[in-house]
Amino acid sequence: MNYTIGRLAKAADVHVETVRYYQRRGLLSAPARTTGFRHYTDADVEQLRFIKRAQSIGFTLSEVDTLLALRAKPSCPDTRALAARKLALVEERLRELRRLRRELTAWIDQCDHNPVTAPCPSMERLSA
Repeated sequence: MNYTIGRLAKAADVHVETVRYYQRRGLLSAPARTTGFRHYTDADVEQLRFIKRAQSIGFTLSEVDTLLALRAKPSCPDTRALAARKLALVEERLRELRRLRRELTAWIDQCDHNPVTAPCPSMERLSA
């Protein structure tokens, strides 16, 4: 099936500007113009969906570029290595978020047990 850029964007559930941005980044090729319009195919719809799915599980566009190269020449060891690196980053981010949760919970507890007229210990901690 042939798509104009607007129909392509709609089929892949993205904005037209997203399509253009991905083309500028080299993630999606821009087909030659015929009759003044670019005509896209089902393969382009699938490529856009692939990009969006990869982003939805945390891959950056630079990493998506690597995934697209791996998609063209599949290699489970390379794909696994990329996924393992991403998982390590996610695990580190989770540790950091847990630390932030503990700190914010402590702030709230301090505020709950502090008289309204006294200086806020949480604010004093930021000043120290």
